Parts: sequence; structure tokens; C-alpha cells
Amino acid sequence: MNQLLLSFQESADMWAKLIAKLEGWWYAIILRLPNLAVAIVIMVLFYFIARGVSVLLRKILRKYLGNQSVRRIIIKVVFGLTLFLGFFIALGVMDLDKALTSMLAGAGVVALAIGLALQGTLSNTFSGIMLSFLPKIKIGDYIETDSHSGFVHEISLRNLVLRQTDNHFVIMPNAKFISESFVNFSLVPRARVTVTSRIAYGSNLHDVIALVTKAIADRFEQRENEGVEFYYLEFDDFSINFMTRFWTDFINKRQFYAAQHAAILEIYDVFEKHDIKIPFPIRTLDVSDKTSRLFERNNEDLK
Repeated sequence: MNQLLLSFQESADMWAKLIAKLEGWWYAIILRLPNLAVAIVIMVLFYFIARGVSVLLRKILRKYLGNQSVRRIIIKVVFGLTLFLGFFIALGVMDLDKALTSMLAGAGVVALAIGLALQGTLSNTFSGIMLSFLPKIKIGDYIETDSHSGFVHEISLRNLVLRQTDNHFVIMPNAKFISESFVNFSLVPRARVTVTSRIAYGSNLHDVIALVTKAIADRFEQRENEGVEFYYLEFDDFSINFMTRFWTDFINKRQFYAAQHAAILEIYDVFEKHDIKIPFPIRTLDVSDKTSRLFERNNEDLK
């Protein structure tokens, strides 16, 4: 009987402590309601401040920073830092500074675990930041990698998006792209185009050099320290092969193909005008008399 009374007394004491604790929390919440309201107002205010700062910063960066991807990264970072500052102030208003310290300590451990679990994603993120600040590539450039080519459409924190010439989009993880070599056709306004062809044996090689060089130079303006180059390459089985190189304006593959197309037309017209032959392979079939009679017999059977 005494044990039963003791058990009831312990239960009553426990409930009394629990009720007292809940009442303390309730009164604490009631007392902190004004602080909570002020904290909410501060967070909302800093959200609009962050948006306003982002809009103003976007207008300023458009004037002084041409790289669109870098502008996006800077605006996102400033927006996040502004919100984080508002969050700090709101916690200070609610007297939760010590709680914030504990949260940050725990967040460090959680961040380490997340970082180990998401190594690939974080690698893409840091690669995206590197690409955004890389001066050798920007939005609108035409690039060619080992497997894809196209115009840089977007550089995000995870992917690089290429718009191909057929208007299809290639989405490449930043880490994969930054580990590969690539050619940026848009870095320089002028580059050299190479065209190869052949002439028949018996042609006047010196005349061919003069005619082709003049035709290309008349069609494509060559600037200082530039010029049309002509080289014979080899004696082939049925032709003498050559190549010509010249400088022209192009910053993407379409302009490259257009220049190559125009050069081929110029060379062909010159060859036609001066009766210079472009040979092609010829195969001679030697048919024996026995095989010939067999063909004739088959034709008679078909009739």
C-alpha cells in the first residue's frame, strides 16, 4: 500500500514539473511574441532589401562587367549574404545568439557529412564558379569540345548548356567540361582557313601557284603579317596534291564553312578558266575472253 502511494506521489510530482515547465515555456512565448513579430518584420524587410540590392547591382554590373555568367554569380552571392545578415539580426532580436552558436557548430558537422556524400555535386558547383570567372569563355561564345560543339547558352552552378547549330541543347556537368580541352572560336576575330585540292600530272605547277594565290588574295583581304600560303603536299597515284591557307574573319563554324565554300568556288572557277584539270580515280577492268563469252551466254539466256 505504501509503495502504491509512493508511486502515485512520484507521478503527481512528475506531472506537476511538466506542467510547470510547459507554463514557463508558454509565458516565455507570450513574453517573446513582440520580439518574434519584430524578427519576422526584419526578415521580410531584408528579403525586399536583398531583391532591391540585386536589381541595383544588376544594372551597375551590366555597365562595367560584360561576362553575363559572372554577373549572375555575384548577384546570387550578394542576395544570399543579405538574407543571412537579416537572419542574424532577427536571431539577435529574439535573444537566440547562444542557440545560433550551437546551430552553427552542428551545421559544420552536417555540412561535412553532406560534402562527403555529394562530392560530385559540389565538384560541379565549384567548377561552375571557376567557369563563370574564367576569361576564356563567356555566354555567346562558340566552342568545340572533344564530343560537342555549339554556342555557350548558360553557365549555372551545376551545368554548362551549349546550343548546337541544329538548335539542340547539350547539357554538360561543369566538372566534366572543365576537365576536357576545348577550342573557343570566339576569342579572336580572325583565323586561318585551309583548303586542299589536287591537279593532274602535266599541269604547269608554277602557273597553278600564281593563279590560286591571286584568286584567294582577291577574294579574301589579307592584312599586315598575313598572306595567302600555297604548298604542294605529295605526288599521289593520279594527281599532285596541294593546300592553300589564308586569313579571314570568323568566330564560329558557320563563318568558317562559308569561307571554305567561297575559296573552293574560286579555285574551281580559276581551274575551269585556265583548263587546269582536277583528276579523279579511274579503274580499268580487264575482262578475259572466257569471262566475256560467259556474259554473252547469260544475256542470251535472259532474252
